[in-house]
Amino acid sequence: MKDLDKLGNELKKSGKSEALMKLAESPDGKAVGRLVDAESVRKAAKSGDMAALQDILRGVLSTDEGKRLAEGLRKAMQ
Repeated sequence: MKDLDKLGNELKKSGKSEALMKLAESPDGKAVGRLVDAESVRKAAKSGDMAALQDILRGVLSTDEGKRLAEGLRKAMQ
């Protein structure tokens, strides 16, 4: 959790957290949120199952919404 807190603080300092929140609340962000099973992500992350996380990410990126969201994230993080 400390690493996530640190990341959150760094994003706030850089001014990128607001852009990321807008992406999350966008129609594409909401659509992707509905596609992803949060419990599956939590379990895979907790156990360190990178193959499962990669499968989830591949599934998201195979959708038009996921592709647009990924492009938005890339731009927001520049």
